[in-house]
Amino acid sequence: MTRDSLTRFLGGSPGQVALRLLFLSFVVGVILSALNLDPWSLVEAAQRFLARLWNMGFDAIFSMGRYLVMGAVIVVPIWLVSRVLSSGRR
Repeated sequence: MTRDSLTRFLGGSPGQVALRLLFLSFVVGVILSALNLDPWSLVEAAQRFLARLWNMGFDAIFSMGRYLVMGAVIVVPIWLVSRVLSSGRR
């Protein structure tokens, strides 16, 4: 990778990008600290969420499918009527 392609990939010179990332990391760290959030607790919360979703199993998929069909009963006919009406105007 040549220096031009590296600069283009990074979005600037490597030194400038490193300084920008350091500054943004510091600002985000201050904000997370002010909100009393710990990055590891966020990761653990995401893991717990995925585990609960996994434990719900196929019931969640069936519920989502049910919602999909219920919505499609309304959305598809309205879409179809609007397409028919708009094709008549052309």
